[in-house]
Amino acid sequence: MRMTPLDVQSHQFAHRLRGFDPDEVSAFLRIVSEDYEGLVHETNHQADRIRRLEGRLEELSAQEDLLKQTLISAQAMTEELRAAAEREADLRLAEVEVRAEKILDASHRRAAHLAQDIREMRALRSRLAESFRSAAETHLSLLDTLEADPEQDPLIQGLVEGTVAYLQRDSRTARSKKDESRPAAERDKGAKQA
Repeated sequence: MRMTPLDVQSHQFAHRLRGFDPDEVSAFLRIVSEDYEGLVHETNHQADRIRRLEGRLEELSAQEDLLKQTLISAQAMTEELRAAAEREADLRLAEVEVRAEKILDASHRRAAHLAQDIREMRALRSRLAESFRSAAETHLSLLDTLEADPEQDPLIQGLVEGTVAYLQRDSRTARSKKDESRPAAERDKGAKQA
């Protein structure tokens, strides 16, 4: 059984003959009791402090575990966010590439359409030039006919003399004769446009 400081102080020794001095023993017991009481208080105080520190240690351990879990969660979340950002970037890049391909395809189609329009317009210009040339040649031929002196016309001379002549005029032959009468530079230009 453990003794308390009060037990030490109140303990009575049996008296014997030739024993110790009772006052000195009492003084010594009082000193021992006070020291023992101080040690008990300090032990209790240290025990309380140990309990508080152990409680604090448990709290800190719990916080450390929580911080570790938070760190692990943050790392996992960071990885997820990075992966999501990469997926989103890849998706946007794919969308941009598709849009770029569509724009490029549309530009190629537009360029092809414009090239076709240019070819058609050149062909139209050539046909119009040929038509204008043909009309101009016809009008020039008519002008030549109108300006010619009717008395010098062999057809009219034949009519005057009493003969009738039937002439058939070939438009290609007339045109080739006109071409021969034109300067060489104009003939080359007409051939290139055709």
